[in-house]
Amino acid sequence: MSHERRSVAQVFVEDPCAPELSEHDAHHLLRVLRLALGELVVAADGRGTTVLCALGPEGRLLEPVEPAAHVAPAVPPITVAFAPVKGDRPEWVVQKLTELGVDRIALLVAERSVVRWSPDRLDHVMERLKKVAREAAAQSRRAWLPDLAVPVTLAAAAQGIDGLAMAERGGKAPSLEHPAIAVGPEGGWEDAERSLGLPRVELGDTVLRSETAALAAATLLSGLRSGLVGPAPKGHG
Repeated sequence: MSHERRSVAQVFVEDPCAPELSEHDAHHLLRVLRLALGELVVAADGRGTTVLCALGPEGRLLEPVEPAAHVAPAVPPITVAFAPVKGDRPEWVVQKLTELGVDRIALLVAERSVVRWSPDRLDHVMERLKKVAREAAAQSRRAWLPDLAVPVTLAAAAQGIDGLAMAERGGKAPSLEHPAIAVGPEGGWEDAERSLGLPRVELGDTVLRSETAALAAATLLSGLRSGLVGPAPKGHG
């Protein structure tokens, strides 16, 4: 039986073989989830290593009960790049992309982007988004934490992300030939961005909000990779 099915929670720690709980995680396990002494918790390092542990005295200690296991990263890695919108929606998008198994989440500064964070504000935003991703990864029992990239232009993303395609109506169906999809802002892409020559993929027949399009891209790519949609990729399973 897998760790995920036997355990009641997961936390991320620096060393799963000698796990040390942060005050935040201890509070979550004891006060929010109300776990009892001896209940099983997965300790993960966010880089594929997991250890099944038992909750120790007063919830301050995790005691390994099985040898460490290693989960290989999914292939191919999936990337979703999106242009953030106002309010707390970027946090919601990062949370859901993490739950859906996206390996790399990139923020975009598109020509028509409304949200443009100052350098000081950006540091705070990135820390908050990393916290959201970490909590979502624990909740969804991911062994690997997603990589969260700072905002860049579409041109820079095209240079740094292999297999990047842009989401736009009239494009081809998503496929694992392009396991990275860029989603534009509410106003759409500018001609200068279209002229970059990126492949185009379509996410559906309707006009989607930016955050909905990001989730649609993640769902389709994850489904293709797992074989839930179309044939499974070579070597899957």
